[in-house]
Amino acid sequence: MTQSTGSALPPNSDLDAVRVLDHLVQRAVLTGASDIHLEPKRKGLRVRFRIDGVMSEQGTLPLELAPSIVTRVKVLGRMDMTIRMLPQDGQFSLELSEGRLVHLRASTFPAIHGENLVMRVLVGHQLIAVNRLGMSEDELDAVQRLTSLTSGLVVVCGPTGSGKTSTLYSLLQEVDTENLSVVTLEDPIEVEFAGVTQGQANPRQGFTFASGLRAILRQDPDVILVGEMRDAETAQIALQASLTGHLVLSTLHTSSTVETVARLVDLGAEPWIVGNALQAVIAQRLVRVLCTVCAETYPLPNDLTASFEEERVVLPRGTPVRRARGCERCHNTGYVGRTGLFEVLELDDELRELIKQRATTRAYKDYVREHELRRLREIGLLRVKDGVTSLEEVLRVT
Repeated sequence: MTQSTGSALPPNSDLDAVRVLDHLVQRAVLTGASDIHLEPKRKGLRVRFRIDGVMSEQGTLPLELAPSIVTRVKVLGRMDMTIRMLPQDGQFSLELSEGRLVHLRASTFPAIHGENLVMRVLVGHQLIAVNRLGMSEDELDAVQRLTSLTSGLVVVCGPTGSGKTSTLYSLLQEVDTENLSVVTLEDPIEVEFAGVTQGQANPRQGFTFASGLRAILRQDPDVILVGEMRDAETAQIALQASLTGHLVLSTLHTSSTVETVARLVDLGAEPWIVGNALQAVIAQRLVRVLCTVCAETYPLPNDLTASFEEERVVLPRGTPVRRARGCERCHNTGYVGRTGLFEVLELDDELRELIKQRATTRAYKDYVREHELRRLREIGLLRVKDGVTSLEEVLRVT
C-alpha cells in the first residue's frame, strides 16, 4: 500500500457532501486513480484510491459525513436511497470545474459501521493502440495476424484488473470496421467506438451475455466482441459462433494460456469444438513502470529462473537491475504508469490434437516447455533486465 500526500477534504474543509464528492473525483482524476474507496471505520471514513493497481491512502473524513456522501451517489446513480442493508450499484457522470465530464460506476456494500462505497473512474479509459500495450515485436505480429482472421475464437485471459478490456479494445482497433460488421456485448460499455454497434448486458432484465450473444448472431455480424465468457452457456455459444464464419473476441478469468485451454473444455464444450474453434489465447498482467527520476540500480544477488520447475537461468547473478525508491514526481511510490506483460499462444495442429484428446494440464505444460514458449514470468524478467520494471513487481503479478 502506498501513502499519498494531500487531503481527502476540499481546500477550505467545507463538509458539504456535494463539494467533498466533487473534490474526491477531481483528485482521483489528477492522480490517475482507477477506483475510489470510501470505507466507514470506527474512527472515521477511510479514503483510499487505487493507483496503478495498488491501494493508496488518501486520508480520513468525519464518519458523520458518510451517509450524506452515499445518499448523494445513490441519487446520481439512480439507486434506492431507502435501502441500506442490501448491496446496490449504478452509474452516473460528474462535470468537473474545468468542464471535463467524468463517468463513474458506483457500488455500495453494507458493512459493520455503515455502507462501503467504491466508485470506478472511467474517464481515463482511453483507447490504446495495440503497439503501445507493451508487446514485443513477435507478440505484436501474432496479434495483428489474429485480428485479420475471418473466423475463430481469440481469448484474452488474466485476473481482475490485468487490463483485459483495454486489450480487447486495442484488438478491435485493428479490425476493418469500415468493411465489416462489428457488434459488441459489454458490461458496462467503457469506451464508445465509431463504426461499431455496441450493446450492454442487463442481467436484471434478462439480457445476459448468453441471450445477448444469441441476439447478436441474428444481426449478421462479421466480428463479435463478448466482454466476458462468464458461464458455460456463453462459452459454448461463442465457440459455435466462431465455427460458423465469425471472429469472436472475448475474455476469461483464468491465470494462464494453458489453464484457459483446459477451462474451455471444463465448461462443457466438446473438445473437438474447442480444438477447431480456438485460434489463440493471450495471457496478460500489468506491471508498474519504474520512475526514471529516482530508480536505483543494483546487482542481482541470485540466479533467477523462469519457474521453480525449470533450471534454465533467465537472469544470472550480478545482472544490473533497477528497483523503486520514491520521489515527488512519482508521489513517493517509485513508479509512474503501467505496462503489460503478454504471453501469446497460437494453436497449431499438435496442440489441437491434445485438446481433442482431453489432455491433462501436465501434457499442455510439457508442450509449452518442449516448444520453448516463453511464459509470463520469463517475459517479466526480461522487462526487469531492460530496466522497465522491478523484480518485485514481476514476482507480485506472476
